[in-house]
Amino acid sequence: MAARKNKASADIDNLLKEAPEAVFPAGLKPMLATLVDQPFDDPDWVYEVKWDGYRALCFVNGGQVEIQSRNSKSFNEKFYPIYQALQKWPDDMMVDGEIIVVNNKGISDFSGLQGWRSEADGELIYYVFDLLYYKGHELTSLTYLERRELLETVLPKGDDRIRLSQVFKAGGKEFFAAADKLGLEGIIAKKANSFYQPDVRSKDWLKIKTQKRQEAVIGGYTHNEGSPKKFNALLMGVFHGEEFQYIGPVGTGFSDKLQKEIVEKLQPLVTDECPFPVVPDFNKPSRFRPNPPKATVTWVRPEMVGEVAFRQMTPDNIMRHASFQGLREDKNAREVTLEMPGHTDNLVDEEHPFAKEKMLEAPKAKTRKTLLNPKEQSQMRNINGHDLKFNNLNKLYWPEDGVTKRDMLNYYYQIAPYILPYLKDRPQSLNRFPNGIHGMHFYQKNVKDKAPDWIKTFPYTTSDGEHKEFLVATDEYSLLYMASLGAIEMNPWFSRVDSPDNPDYCVIDLDPDQNTFEQVIQAALEVKKVLDAIGVPSYCKTSGSTGMHIYIPLAAKYTYDQSQLFGRLLVNIVHKQIPDFTSVERMIANRHGKMYLDFLQNRPGATLACPYSLRPKPGATVSMPVHWDEVKPGLKMSRFNIHNAVDRVRDEGDLFNGVLGKGIDLEITLAKAKSIFEK
Repeated sequence: MAARKNKASADIDNLLKEAPEAVFPAGLKPMLATLVDQPFDDPDWVYEVKWDGYRALCFVNGGQVEIQSRNSKSFNEKFYPIYQALQKWPDDMMVDGEIIVVNNKGISDFSGLQGWRSEADGELIYYVFDLLYYKGHELTSLTYLERRELLETVLPKGDDRIRLSQVFKAGGKEFFAAADKLGLEGIIAKKANSFYQPDVRSKDWLKIKTQKRQEAVIGGYTHNEGSPKKFNALLMGVFHGEEFQYIGPVGTGFSDKLQKEIVEKLQPLVTDECPFPVVPDFNKPSRFRPNPPKATVTWVRPEMVGEVAFRQMTPDNIMRHASFQGLREDKNAREVTLEMPGHTDNLVDEEHPFAKEKMLEAPKAKTRKTLLNPKEQSQMRNINGHDLKFNNLNKLYWPEDGVTKRDMLNYYYQIAPYILPYLKDRPQSLNRFPNGIHGMHFYQKNVKDKAPDWIKTFPYTTSDGEHKEFLVATDEYSLLYMASLGAIEMNPWFSRVDSPDNPDYCVIDLDPDQNTFEQVIQAALEVKKVLDAIGVPSYCKTSGSTGMHIYIPLAAKYTYDQSQLFGRLLVNIVHKQIPDFTSVERMIANRHGKMYLDFLQNRPGATLACPYSLRPKPGATVSMPVHWDEVKPGLKMSRFNIHNAVDRVRDEGDLFNGVLGKGIDLEITLAKAKSIFEK
């Protein structure tokens, strides 16, 4: 291993000797590829996948990171996961690559990228394919393969969000055929001995597309008489010098949501003047549409860029069968020209056998990351088919820990698959902290006429005959809706709405007063000892506050009264074993500062913070299930918090799922207890 590292270091040193020393470059723009019409084979060329995304240059200089688009627009905030990953890079360097969103097969999805707002929207990947500067040396004067050799050696590894784009020393024709079969946008051919030419569309880099695509600028939009749509077609153009040329309408490829977004973005650009030198005949009859749609037009200044796929271009440069692919925020409208493919035969030679290598890499096992991006104060997300708006996201909920409402919502989004089984179909008591843990808080049980119509509720009647309704958690929407109201902790009933009088478990709540947490641990182990003696399974979690909760599965086979009687028997046995610091007295004054072994929680309507719930306590602690062998001196409540809980659960799995499994046989259990503890 040491020999291999020494060789790599020597290779780097030798290559860097060939590159001039230079200050870190500023304002560099990427080298561009020339479009050609056919793939080719040539031993002097290498091939890469053409990724369908946003071109991005990344500068890492003295610990400062900047991600820039092709037209020098910052991507730092928009693609914050890539920005965060680059901040971990140890060396000064500048790389060139493409930011994409990939599907589950590893294929880039431009429409997914165009709509990307947070990690909930898809797997964001930065594919790096060139190295332009490294540790005081400008590398543009090295050949492409030399730069690649350096890049493969020095590119930091270990973060799947940043990947090395593979180079294939292969036959271009068969490589292109494979790309076409996989549904890729195309391939890039690069001359192996070429130099990097910033801001030049070079014939040393060629792009061959599997389908015809064209960047185009919106010049207006039409609306057909009587149509319910925001618009029926975009009128697209390209620049030829100073003239804005019409290349056709685009009427497909839009969702209702995308139409709304485009119209909103176009409103500041609306103008009375047609931007094209000749007004397009958008009401022109055709063979397939003999009756014009009676469309009206709204003209806009040509500043917004989109990408369009089409079947073919007519001799007068009008796209046929065009379909909208997405907006291009990374492109400057004035740089959008009509791309006419050159003839490959005029640029390259032929023939080289294809070496099959892995073209694509699917995402690693998908894990939930962030639902909400780190910038916008208010964000709308579609959850379970319904829009949910999140406001005041920068508000500090745990001020001492710097944890915001956004952090809390992102936590509940990530932990949702694990916490939902303990919330699903259970009435909820909302403990709301709209201004964080030190602000006023209040319990809300009644959500009648307040929650969205699709939220499930459970009715109840107060002593004075007033009809009210509990919120019932059913899915991710209801979880995030509660959290959006400032419900820091999740407090479900012990029973579900289909069996409201029959709890799924009996709970012993160890509630310390003047006790140490070491004594709480001692009491928990005593409860475990008693339960083990009578053959009863038990599951333990920290409360996230000061105590611990021990759950015993009942599977909704018994009433709350029966569960409470069993709890009373259990705590009385435990109290006899450790009477010096525990109490079973209901009145606080009668406990004399001792730990309360609380069994009275086992009643209708009572709630505790459920497994994986956050708690409104300093440290942003979590009520965390633990292995019984973790319950020992040295265990700290602060060990489990908003920052590490998700990783722990992903590593350990759900330690509490047995609580919802097969319940105990209470009759047999009570008989065992009587035979053992009444001797």
